[in-house]
Amino acid sequence: MDSEQRPTQPLSYRAIAMGLQAAGAALPKRFWPRHDPAQLMRISQSSPSAGTVQGLVRLAASLDAESELTMFGALAIHHDFLRLLRNADYIETQHRQAPAIATTPVTAPVFILGLPRSGTSFLHSLMALDSANQVPRNWQTLYPLPRPPDFQAAAHKQVRMVDGQLKFFAGIAPGFAQAHPIAADSPQECTEITAHTFQSLRFDTTFRVPSYQVWLDAHGHAEAFAFHKKFLQVLQHGIQQPRWVLKCPDHVFSIDAILQTYPDARFVIVHRDPMKVFASVAHLTEILRRPFLKNVDPAEIGAQVTSRWIDGAKQMIMFDRRSDVAASRKIHIQHDELIADPLTAVARIYELFNMRLSDDLSTAITTTLAANPRGGYTGSRRYTLGHFNIRPERLTPQFADYVDYFHVTP
Repeated sequence: MDSEQRPTQPLSYRAIAMGLQAAGAALPKRFWPRHDPAQLMRISQSSPSAGTVQGLVRLAASLDAESELTMFGALAIHHDFLRLLRNADYIETQHRQAPAIATTPVTAPVFILGLPRSGTSFLHSLMALDSANQVPRNWQTLYPLPRPPDFQAAAHKQVRMVDGQLKFFAGIAPGFAQAHPIAADSPQECTEITAHTFQSLRFDTTFRVPSYQVWLDAHGHAEAFAFHKKFLQVLQHGIQQPRWVLKCPDHVFSIDAILQTYPDARFVIVHRDPMKVFASVAHLTEILRRPFLKNVDPAEIGAQVTSRWIDGAKQMIMFDRRSDVAASRKIHIQHDELIADPLTAVARIYELFNMRLSDDLSTAITTTLAANPRGGYTGSRRYTLGHFNIRPERLTPQFADYVDYFHVTP
């Protein structure tokens, strides 16, 4: 390989990470950045709500007791938690200073959910091509600002900053870019918004925090989605007739909070053979954890994701049987049909929800698929179930009801 072909930038990022790990091994932990809640609130000069403080305290305690962090992990948490506190304070300040923001409705948002690694991100990215739709962009969850119709991503300072951060993370987390291709202006999941209340399902993916997850499941998500609406209202400020399309597989665990906050919400549920997703989601979880944690146990990850989504599959059946969500407000999409004919799948959604599928959107989808037939996903993605101690013969019977109910092809 000649010098022009060498991927020098990722290697330099890995060198930085290795340097941080070496420094962390030599530097006593008392000198590492801390995630003490009182200290973080003092440094951020924020005044979080009581619920946010409770979530932060629970999460910090779980990290201390159950996650053995690397020095990079400690640095990342310190920076991330300060950012979340400051952003949340900014959102509340915007609402106080401009009360009209709170009066703008978030009307009939569309929520995409389903099993993880089932094509929900792919579908979200296609619907984001519609100029009539608003989606939370990756950079907006870090820098909560509106994205006007004439937005030029390449010229935007925050977009360039976030692209740099993503390239850095891809360099220190080998396999991340292939497993989860994302750019600063890509659509982002709602768990990045609810993370600002420290009541988010995203922390359990990146860190080992089982006691925090138990607390959050019992606590519920009502406060997180009340903030979620405030966040969207700031992002849509000044935009005429915003129509939100939102996405996260984990929404299956927060349906009550979503309906409490958005009683006219509409839902797209994507289905796939569970045995096709577990190795992939466990693999991504392992990739995400390695830069932050010293000891990553693949078998423990396998047990975590399978147990979680056994419950998730049951939650999807319960959701479909609810009498308070009419059939006209929900549509089920099979992963196979989405991948085989994405434009037809999108057209089905638009038809049911009385949304106009413009010629411009059809052309944009066709052009995008021609350039990125697999949505930007690369590599063979042959993940080994045995690496995560996932046993299909044990799991298949536990998903039989889900497969039968939603007519999923195994």
